[in-house]
Amino acid sequence: MLFADSHCHLTDVKFDDDRDAMLTRAREAGVSRFIVIGANGDFVHNEKAVALAQEHEDVFAVVGVHPHDAKSITDETYVRIRELAQQPKVVGLGETGLDFYYDNSPRDEQRLHFRKFIRLARGLQLPLSMHVRDAYPEAAQILREEGEGQIRGVMHCFTGSADEARMLLELGLYISFSGIVTFKSATDLREAAHNVPLDRLFIETDCPLLAPLPYRGKRNEPAYVVQVAKILAEVKGLTTAEIGEAAWQNTRVLFGC
Repeated sequence: MLFADSHCHLTDVKFDDDRDAMLTRAREAGVSRFIVIGANGDFVHNEKAVALAQEHEDVFAVVGVHPHDAKSITDETYVRIRELAQQPKVVGLGETGLDFYYDNSPRDEQRLHFRKFIRLARGLQLPLSMHVRDAYPEAAQILREEGEGQIRGVMHCFTGSADEARMLLELGLYISFSGIVTFKSATDLREAAHNVPLDRLFIETDCPLLAPLPYRGKRNEPAYVVQVAKILAEVKGLTTAEIGEAAWQNTRVLFGC
């Protein structure tokens, strides 16, 4: 079986003691693509993500600034992002978007920089990895205004409704499900997943956070993406292999890897 972890934070300090062993466990579980997200607080994680990708054939990097940290973005930030985007193994920008649940950065700054990242992605011809929480309708409106049909990307760690999923699909986006979809309380999310076409589906861990059942409460890692595929297979009446291989192929198509 083939799997891709389409969104993982492998430069996180929680992996410092066993990063190589963690990658080995994932490969043994069938994971053959790792999309490492550099947006993880301190900007240095972008540089670490690029370096990690260059060390491993099956690891690729996405660089950006999380909406939590939008207030820290300066003109120099975009200069550095552009420079990193030219490096080998960098396949996208992000994660960027809107988080109106935590509001760690002012909403106006989140909106401003979401638009700037969309424009930068279009200019660089790179896809976006997007983080949205409690703001799907507004995020969709911004995407329409910035160029509906011209923006390639994935809505990572989707937690919205079936209607919100449909709205994103109409924009041509992929939708990614994390360990949250395995939680007993996630009935509505599984309903939304049921309606996402197989050719628009991604799976991810968002590790080291959001470990799926039966690992909930533990450190998450890429090998556990198989559990996400298992639950989605049950939801859609398919096999785990079918879910894994479809998501693997979709990841390769979007990110060109």
